[in-house]
Amino acid sequence: MSSTLSISAELRNLATIRRFVSETATNLEAGRAAIEDMIQAVDESATNVIVHGYGGQPGTIEIEVTREGDDLVVRIRDYAPPFDPTTHPSPDLTLPLERRRFGGLGIHLSRKCTDAVIYRVTSDGANELTLLKKAY
Repeated sequence: MSSTLSISAELRNLATIRRFVSETATNLEAGRAAIEDMIQAVDESATNVIVHGYGGQPGTIEIEVTREGDDLVVRIRDYAPPFDPTTHPSPDLTLPLERRRFGGLGIHLSRKCTDAVIYRVTSDGANELTLLKKAY
């Protein structure tokens, strides 16, 4: 079973996205800790699509939640300009705050909250970010 939400890429829709992920993952019998981590990763990733990908321009974001074996899987699709977050360098968290580059913590947090992050461009030109987390 999988469920998909297609919604306009606006910051005001992040609460709807979080609720959708939570409810669907609960119905797929994922554990609470896995659900909370996935909600955080999806929220960070969707925010990046909305703010940086679309940059305030109209667009849609599609969230698909499914269970594949022991994994809770979320696929985030959009038609913003291509961007592969898996190639973005990890921030140097040992540096004092005033010496760190601005940004990049959302990608870092998404990586830390999941077991795998996979990016691809689909055959119809969409960005697709797949987030995997053990469901229990």
